[in-house]
Amino acid sequence: MEIPHRVLLLLLLPISFAIAQNAPTEEVQEFHVGVILDLGSMVGKIARTSISLAMEDFYAVHQNYSTKIVLHIRDSMSDDVQAASEAIDLLENYNVEAIIGPQKSSQAIFISKLGNISHVPVISFTATNPSLSTRSLPYFVRATINDSAQVNCIASIVKTYGWREVVPIYEDTDYGRGIMPYLVDVLHEVDARIPYRSVIPLSATSEEITQELYKLMTMQTTIFVVHMSDTLASLFFIKAKEVGMMNKGHAWIMTDGVTNLIDSLSPSVLESLNGALGVEFYVPKSRELDDFTMRWNRRFQIENPTDPPLKLSIFGLWGYDTIWAVAQAAAEVGHANTTFKKPGVERNSTSLEILETSSNGPKLLQAIMQNKFRGLSGNFDLSNRQLQISRFRIINVVGNGWREIGFWTAQSGISRRLNKTRLTTHLGSEHDLNPVIWPGESIEVPRGFQIPVSGKKLQVGVCTSGYPEFVKVKKDHITGATKAIGLSVDVFEEAVKRLPYALPYEYVLFSTKDDGSTEDYNNFVYQVYLKV
Repeated sequence: MEIPHRVLLLLLLPISFAIAQNAPTEEVQEFHVGVILDLGSMVGKIARTSISLAMEDFYAVHQNYSTKIVLHIRDSMSDDVQAASEAIDLLENYNVEAIIGPQKSSQAIFISKLGNISHVPVISFTATNPSLSTRSLPYFVRATINDSAQVNCIASIVKTYGWREVVPIYEDTDYGRGIMPYLVDVLHEVDARIPYRSVIPLSATSEEITQELYKLMTMQTTIFVVHMSDTLASLFFIKAKEVGMMNKGHAWIMTDGVTNLIDSLSPSVLESLNGALGVEFYVPKSRELDDFTMRWNRRFQIENPTDPPLKLSIFGLWGYDTIWAVAQAAAEVGHANTTFKKPGVERNSTSLEILETSSNGPKLLQAIMQNKFRGLSGNFDLSNRQLQISRFRIINVVGNGWREIGFWTAQSGISRRLNKTRLTTHLGSEHDLNPVIWPGESIEVPRGFQIPVSGKKLQVGVCTSGYPEFVKVKKDHITGATKAIGLSVDVFEEAVKRLPYALPYEYVLFSTKDDGSTEDYNNFVYQVYLKV
């Protein structure tokens, strides 16, 4: 009797399997999203690997989501016109409901205007120019920090070391120029003057950079703040080392555009950066970040087998978190009822005038802004349509790497450790930071000024005194230089040493007699008055 039961069971299994196959399944709704990056750049390559991992990770965690974003990745080729062309193509031919990118601030301005027209959110995790106002561009979301967020940290460094003059060096682009008004203001607040601004064209040759460096060498100021993209900065610092401006007495502060990529710079560039300080966005350590970093390294090598190895940077983490924010917002808003409305325009209208308007845009924008979570980069909060100021780490480039010398937060200012609390202020001392190895492997804090290559010296009149313990003057018969010793001379030279800048000077002998007698002192003072 057992055999018939087994036959019946075997007959029922195919029937059950067929029913399971025919069971209704929820259809996945595709949510089209454009991505515009400079795929040949360091940032673009890092971000692309992070984005692909973010897609895998998000939908591995949310397998039951019925709305899934589909990415359309485009290469801007580091060209503003190409980026705009790709954005228009994505909007016209793919009806994308969001655009992630573009990479450059100059590209983001125009593409964000397209977003305003089409009601398509534009979310960039690399466009940091403060001129990208979220007020005038309501569909622009900055999934990174504004460049102006770091200027208070830079000003605190300048104040900490007592520097009175600073020369900004920046690239001649929207990105380079955008930070300057904010930097000038905060440096003024800490009584630091800007005697000169060095503007480097993005297309500058090695010879043009060298010529500008020689010009800087003719000035007294030796404290520089460099705000450039990683490519231009790499060439600039190599040339700075070649002409001798990475030697003792100089101080260099890099903004986060370079410092955030410090681990991916070539050994030759790191060598030229030795002694420089850098400001970078601080990412708290976590086990999740360590695990992701190992996975990212493996994936990057697979995707870029012929490229030199790069290291995961904050731009990669922001790219990863941006995908999670957009994917979650897409799931909340959905795609089923999305429509694209054509504007009522004439037949001969331009391409921009006939862009369709997304009905989902306002809801998607709100969902992105309301989606707050703890990401790989830290707290990811776009409620103000840009990430909030958090904390910066200050590093010192040493050898083939770097070391941490302190932190800056909006609440506590500069400190060696993050848990140190005090009222926010620019005031501080070098003891608030760990020791620095300055250019030229010096441990002495640069004074900020030095004798310029072609500068004039202050002429200090001296005369033989009847009291040699106060002033005694003699001529060096070999060099012809006038030398002076004595208590009055010591007081003068000590005062010069205490100045917050270099004061080149030379002694000029008033009396030419060798017998110790003096000219009339009043006549001496009168000759100084006449500037003889």
